[in-house]
Order: sequence, then C-alpha cells, then structure tokens
Amino acid sequence: MEKNKGTVIVIGAGIAGLSSAFYLVQDGWKVVVLERNSLDDNCSYGNAGMIVPSHFTPLAAPGIVAQGIKWMFDSKSPFYVRPNLSWNLMNWGLKFLKHANKQHVDKHAEAIRDLNLYSSGLYDSWAQQADFDFELEQNGIMFLYKTKEVEHEEAELAKRAQDLQLDVEMLDAAQVQALEPQLKMDVLGAAFYKCDGKLYPPKLMKQLINYLKHSGVTFHEHTDVLRFTTSSRQVKEVLTNKGSFSADEIVVTAGAYLPQLTAKLGLKTPLMPGKGYSFMYSPEEGQSLKHAALLLEARVAVTPMNGQIRFSGTMELGPANDTIYTNRVKGIVESIPKYFPTFDVPYPEDKIWFGYRPCPPDGLPYLGRISKLANVTLAAGGGMMGLSLGPAFGKAVADLLSGRKTETDISAFSPDRFD
Repeated sequence: MEKNKGTVIVIGAGIAGLSSAFYLVQDGWKVVVLERNSLDDNCSYGNAGMIVPSHFTPLAAPGIVAQGIKWMFDSKSPFYVRPNLSWNLMNWGLKFLKHANKQHVDKHAEAIRDLNLYSSGLYDSWAQQADFDFELEQNGIMFLYKTKEVEHEEAELAKRAQDLQLDVEMLDAAQVQALEPQLKMDVLGAAFYKCDGKLYPPKLMKQLINYLKHSGVTFHEHTDVLRFTTSSRQVKEVLTNKGSFSADEIVVTAGAYLPQLTAKLGLKTPLMPGKGYSFMYSPEEGQSLKHAALLLEARVAVTPMNGQIRFSGTMELGPANDTIYTNRVKGIVESIPKYFPTFDVPYPEDKIWFGYRPCPPDGLPYLGRISKLANVTLAAGGGMMGLSLGPAFGKAVADLLSGRKTETDISAFSPDRFD
C-alpha cells in the first residue's frame, strides 16, 4: 500500500462513495467522507442487491417511451411520472426521448457490459477478504415472464446478450420449476442470466464502513455541502454546515442529489430521482427461493437474502419527497401471486423502505474527471445498476486519481457530456 498521495474528499457514503474510499485508501490517499444523512440511510441499503451484467441496455431504450405513456395513467404501474411542471423534469424528459433509440442502445451496450462484468469480478475478490461476508451468490437471475409477447422480447434480448458473450439460457416452465423445486411457479418461462448474482446490501455496507474506519478513513455524517471555493481551476475548499474541508482531490458520489451539488460547481448533470420501494417477506417453512428473479411484466425484483425475500420495484420519476404512495406498493404486492401462487404476501404496513435511484436521461452513469475543474471526479448516476456498478466506480476513481488507465473504457460516461 502506497502512502501519502494527498487528501481526497468523497461526497456521499453510498456504494459508489464507499467503493471509491476503499480503493483510494489502498492507493495511499488520506480519505474523508462527507455524508448529508446518516451512514445507515441511503439508496444502497434497501435495494434489490442484484449484480447485473445482464443490464447492458440503458434505461433510455426503444419501446420504453410508448410503454411508459401507457403506464403513466395507472398509479399502480411499474413506471410512473408524477405530474409536475418543473423545468428539470421537462428538460430531462426531452433528453430521454432523444436517446430512446436502438442506435443509442447498441452504441453503449459493450461499455455498460464491461463495467458490470468488471464490477462483478471485484465483488468476488471482496468476498474472499477476511472480514467480508455479505451473502454473495453468483448463481444467476431468472427473468420470469407470463406472456408470449414478453417471451419474444426476452428471446431477442437474450440473443443480443449471447452476441455480447454473456451467459444466458432461455428456459421453459418445466425448466424454471426444476430450478426452484420448493416453490410452485406460474410462468411461461424465463431468460436465465447465469452471469448475474446477488448479495445482502446492509451487510455489505456495514462491513465496508467498518473496514474503512479501521483503515483510517474519516466519516462526517449529517454534513451538507453548501458551496465550493475555487481558484485556478481547482476546488480549494468544501464549505459545509459542519465547517470547511480542504483536500487535493474531490470525488462526488452523491447519488440522486448529484445535480444540486454539481450546480454549485457550475456543471450540468441532468438527472431525475427514480423512487423505488422495497420490503422484506418471510416465506413459510419449506418455501425458500434459491435464485433471484425479475417478474418482467410487473417489473418487480425478487431477491432471497438474510433468510427472507426482498421484493422491490417501481420507477417513480418526479421531485424527491418522503411520501409513501400506497398504490405503488400495492402494485408490487398484487403482482407476486401471479408468479408465485403459494406466496400469501400481505401489504407490508410498517415495513416499507423507499429510496431514489439516480437516473441520467440517457441511462448512462457519470464517471470520470470534469474538464472545468482539474481536481474534481464524478462517480454517480448508476440508475438501476448502482449497487452492481459500485466497485467498478470506485476502482475507476482510484485509477483516475493515481494517473492509471481505467480497466474498462469509460469515455461514454463523461460527466461533461451534457454541459
């Protein structure tokens, strides 16, 4: 481990921030993490816990616009834009429309695949470390479907995935049932992405924080960044509600809060918070689920973790708020027995978690140095792949700050692309 490269301030203690701190401290940087909430309260805790090289298609994909317009009029639907006249939402929507085409998807599929595969490998190496046991299982994810229409779409996507050298197999209902002998399944079939995996996010986050604290990383919770002092194309000081901090390098990993922060740096990074909900369910004895699954028509993620099952879903675009919209959660609950008829999942009254996925309008993350300021790097905007991409974000940040070439090509993820 090298020593004394200088000080780095990491803004945000989600998976991207902690991963950045992990690799920076190993590189010999002194790391200070600023988090506006508490360390146990961000989007990295309650998500589906999925590692998804299968997700090589950006959110801005062909067909999503037409589908989204149909869904927008149903408050229980998987995708919902909360009616709002904000300029940010309209600006985001126009950019989203511009990128929702096959050419955009095809152009960036390999870069997204490579970053996800690399990140998956980094999770494997973390899991082998002494103090890390976060229930990592690289045993695949089943993309379950009930209709011929979705089967056709998934077969086409699976073919594209195979062309990208991803390990995926189309299964019929009997083959799906054989993979889950303890559960009655009501599906037409599945695309089984053997390249995917899962983990238990709360364990991962706690173990990362403990490791970083023992490695000398300093954390400041409830610390809100108010402004930046700049001079000669450098950030000299970060002013917060808890005083000012100075460093040689600044890494912004602020998740859905990114645009508010980058605006203080004079940078435009369009991004909408995509609210998602999740809850845990304890199945009856003898009803355990072996593989994580996506219920495709319902757009619901199902992940066995910590002896229970986490159901998560919905993408609700609009300004952030703390309201739990019960119809959104009911949409998740009502979809479950359609695929798992023996599950009797009640509405999870007091156990609903929600968080915000940071969604750039082109479906690509913001990862790299910014041109306006020589010592600022962004690692944010992973959308629905945030947890999956965390370690790769962190390693890319450490490589950039230490002057090394990144392990995968991140040029498409330039933070300046909308500026």
